[in-house]
Amino acid sequence: MNTIKVRNVIIGKGRPKICVPIVAAAQEEILDTAAGFCHLAADLVEWRADWYEDVNDLSRVLETAGKLREILGEIPLLFTFRTLKEGGERSLETEEYVALNRAVAESGFVDLLDIELFTGEEEVVSLISHAHEHQVKVIVSSHDFRKTPSRETILGRMKKMLELGADIPKIAVMPQVTGDVLALLSATLEMKEQYAMGPVITMSMSGVGVISRLAGETFGSAVTYGSGGQKSAPGQIDVDDLARILNVIHESQEHG
Repeated sequence: MNTIKVRNVIIGKGRPKICVPIVAAAQEEILDTAAGFCHLAADLVEWRADWYEDVNDLSRVLETAGKLREILGEIPLLFTFRTLKEGGERSLETEEYVALNRAVAESGFVDLLDIELFTGEEEVVSLISHAHEHQVKVIVSSHDFRKTPSRETILGRMKKMLELGADIPKIAVMPQVTGDVLALLSATLEMKEQYAMGPVITMSMSGVGVISRLAGETFGSAVTYGSGGQKSAPGQIDVDDLARILNVIHESQEHG
């Protein structure tokens, strides 16, 4: 499988990389949170800009992104505006969403963008192309906070993400029963073994789905999301606890 290198982090090799989200409204709190993350076992940091109180002021967004870049040093920064319909804090018109992500990609402050699959095919392709022109990698994502779609639907969505040019496809779903977690893990394994040329990200949310956040090395999810304080999704585990568990699993698998 091909890997993706973002700064000094190689996604798709070794144990799943840990991404820690910043979920805060005020710039000062965002920056203070980022400074604290530098002491955690975080491989990547995600700025959830849908939480940001000044997200509609593009100059403030870019100013904050620049300050985050300074604080994080060589820790890769993922920029995400999660829309309300996919579990985020607020909505943006499609034109605003596209303009925000284009500007952030151009800034040189971020290493990855998270673009939602259901933004629209034309918009997703355009944003991926624009990001790649500025050496920014793209995660194309789909989130279902109500249910777990069928295994075939999960696979179909990830294949579509790759068709549109995603560097990394991402699916997050909500389990209603334990069997839903098995469906997600099975789809992940099939995606890894049969369709994806590079890394994928999947997770089953809530307490029932916690095992999916730990089993990426076995089933094929290359990134898992851990909490450095406030959680951005149900079922996230404290980042240091997560790192310890992932390291134990990695060492066990390496030594048979």
